Amino acid sequence: MSKRLFLLPCILRSLVVAICVGGCFPCLLHSAPARPNILLILADDLGWSDTTLFGTTKFYETPNVERLARRGMTFTRAYAASPLCSPTRASILSGQNPARVGITAPVCHLKTERLKAEVRPKAPANAKALICDSATRFDTDHFTLAEALKLAGYATGHFGKWHLGPEPWSPLQQGFDVDVPHWPGPGPAGSFVAPWKFPDFKERTPSEHIEDRMADEAVAFIEKHKDGPFFLNYWQFSVHAPFNAKEAYIERHRKRVDPKDAQRSPTYAAMVQSLDDAIGRMLDALERLGIADNTLIIFYSDNGGNMYNEVDGTTPTSNRPLRGGKATMWEGGIRVPAIFSWPGRIAAGARNDSRIQSTDLYPTLLELLGLKPRPGQIFDGVSIAPALEGRAFDRGPMFTFFPHQTKVPDFLPPAVSVHRGDWKLIRLFHQGENGAHAYELFNLRNDQGERNNLAAANPKLVAELDGLIGGFLRDTQAVVPRTNPDYDPTRAKPVVPGVAPIRNVTLTKESGALRVVATGGDPHFQLTPDKPIPAGKAVFVLRMKTESKGGAQFFWQEQGARPAFHRSRRIDFQPIPDNQPHDYRIKFEAKRPIQTIRLDPFPGKGTAVIDAVWIESNSGEKLQDWKF
Repeated sequence: MSKRLFLLPCILRSLVVAICVGGCFPCLLHSAPARPNILLILADDLGWSDTTLFGTTKFYETPNVERLARRGMTFTRAYAASPLCSPTRASILSGQNPARVGITAPVCHLKTERLKAEVRPKAPANAKALICDSATRFDTDHFTLAEALKLAGYATGHFGKWHLGPEPWSPLQQGFDVDVPHWPGPGPAGSFVAPWKFPDFKERTPSEHIEDRMADEAVAFIEKHKDGPFFLNYWQFSVHAPFNAKEAYIERHRKRVDPKDAQRSPTYAAMVQSLDDAIGRMLDALERLGIADNTLIIFYSDNGGNMYNEVDGTTPTSNRPLRGGKATMWEGGIRVPAIFSWPGRIAAGARNDSRIQSTDLYPTLLELLGLKPRPGQIFDGVSIAPALEGRAFDRGPMFTFFPHQTKVPDFLPPAVSVHRGDWKLIRLFHQGENGAHAYELFNLRNDQGERNNLAAANPKLVAELDGLIGGFLRDTQAVVPRTNPDYDPTRAKPVVPGVAPIRNVTLTKESGALRVVATGGDPHFQLTPDKPIPAGKAVFVLRMKTESKGGAQFFWQEQGARPAFHRSRRIDFQPIPDNQPHDYRIKFEAKRPIQTIRLDPFPGKGTAVIDAVWIESNSGEKLQDWKF
């Protein structure tokens, strides 16, 4: 049924909302006002250990998050539906898993318009699986949470980050009356601190912080609709890149740095402080207007903390004790802080260990408001109203679908996982022998850090949980990775750790050296350091002999740079074809940490022997040495 055809019955339904609300859940809603205001605060990249809720940080300060927690219920096992932002955002608005929606990666700012996911037709010969390409727009055919609330009589406003598509896929086409700053990008335009680069949204004062401005805009919306009901969707830009903040906040936290603490970036701590400030300003406004007790507040994050960029000479944050972070299927990539507050209806200061997911927000709000889903509407989430009432609650199996492979140290191949009880099974698509799947099984009660893979010792449990995964993929009609028909096992396992053939090249070890044989046009291979190499001036050193003629190329990939290997990060050099060893010293400067090196030894067919290759700093200190 189209949105237009459904409009009339929804309008009729909205006329009786005040009568119906409260009829289904007397324990929680019997004495509740008919239509509470709703404030949904979604942080961006805020990890499970980035607040003071769980005792995992001594560096960050989040007094307003704690203030909100004192008013409501904190969930210790809340999950984003994806380890990356756009898929989780789509899951909140639709109540559906990214596998069903098709948005599985944060690519909705790209020019390519793709409403359905698809499998890539090719992959490198050393890859076992063909990975998927995400949809790049959140299809307006979805009946969104905002549309459901709008038809129930709510004023709807979206403030902050969107990242689900530009016009005609913006918030204004997805059920929101207001969208500020009406920006489709992955982060604030240019900077958190003005001057900004939003095309139609300018700073009021020099050095204005975007989160301060968004909070002011949100408060103005609250004031305008104080007689309610309103749905305020405040999706913060914080604490996503770019990494900058108020100078006064940075300096304050710089004085508090413990060099032994894994969380020690003063810039990131300052960004967390601005995030917390904005929450405080909205809480203040609700209290000042006397509507705090009639406002249901949800605080959530879209994925785990970023552990892979560099800020202030360190990583932005740490998700300890969880493994991994943003862009990984490990717990650090998907477990997030979450609070639900509704004074008089949800117990103040409560903590709940029930497992919940971002897909659950939509069906939960419908149930709390006494609203029914649209006929035929599909939810992958479930209502967590029993948990909010303080009753025993088991969400049942929970699925995370991530058919991509990100270039981070804790990477996993394309995967899908299921949580059930204390168990978590990760299926690695086609990573086993002869195209079979591989598995990682963890008991999270005993192994929160996911270090002890129990799959081999529990084959029956693996089969049982994998059966749940299979049913989920069929039910959601997920576009899944396929086996790579061009996979060549002789090229899959590196002959040298950190060195991998990519295109038209074979590598073999030969008497303490690396023999390179190029078999076609544009041959190249990659060298991956043990850890990202710090930004700055460096020297790539190569000792090589060859008889093959033609120019060579050296590329470096910087964290977050797209495309991975661009001509702006390429240096050409000319090997001497006399079959004698020569040292080639290539000086370069990286603006961000270096993830990967690419070497194109010749333009076409040829042979070379490399005796040594390393990277050293400008002062001569070895930063990485690949041993043959």
